[in-house]
Amino acid sequence: MVFTGPQRKGGNKVTEPTAGPQPGSTDDALRADVTLPEAVMLLLFDPRTGTIAGEGQSLMYTLGGAMLTELAMRGHIELDERNRRVRAGHVPEDSLLRGAWDRVPQTATGVRGLAIDIGVRSRDSTLNRLLARGDIRQEPRRLLGFIPTRTLKGGDTGTRDRLLGPVRSALVDGVDPDARVATLVALLSASKSLPAMDADIPWSGEVYKRGKRFERGDWGAKATSNVILSTLVVQIVGTAFATTVATLAQPD
Repeated sequence: MVFTGPQRKGGNKVTEPTAGPQPGSTDDALRADVTLPEAVMLLLFDPRTGTIAGEGQSLMYTLGGAMLTELAMRGHIELDERNRRVRAGHVPEDSLLRGAWDRVPQTATGVRGLAIDIGVRSRDSTLNRLLARGDIRQEPRRLLGFIPTRTLKGGDTGTRDRLLGPVRSALVDGVDPDARVATLVALLSASKSLPAMDADIPWSGEVYKRGKRFERGDWGAKATSNVILSTLVVQIVGTAFATTVATLAQPD
């Protein structure tokens, strides 16, 4: 089995940077101030209702896939030549990514099992990051008039709208996105939560078909120049979501 990037020494996790996409080393599509799991959760969050589409198993797979994709893009994990088994690369400085990276074992492991393991632990940590950034707010309320609880509200940072615009353009209008947006679209489509996002991305048969094309790596002329990233995303999406039990009615 051949892995990209540097080799381990003495059985410890690799700490030096790997080859491959690094933040800031390619085009603007790979330079983002919001990690993929944050972006995915923020887009799945509906500020009108305070709910997150796909809560439960679907969200678990989605966040796990997003975490693995971000880690791989930054060289924090290394995949074998078939992108099906993974081991740790250099340590992330980002605390959110570090929590996911800490789950990567020292010996090579399958992408699917790792996506589940990371995803099931990523909901609260990702939400807490969004709360800390002000992208989502949390307000106290009383259930049945006396049970204290909290409800989620939309933030005032404008981050969600900034992320939503190009994703909607790609899915609704067929605009060629950059590689970062294409990655987001592929993850959202694979999550099977696009129909629940109808208020922001009007659901239709065409949106369904475009989403599936992104899952397959058909990203359009603007993004397909990044063959390494598109191949990586296709494999992670295809493997990490292979056993999801979330159901989706086919559009008319």
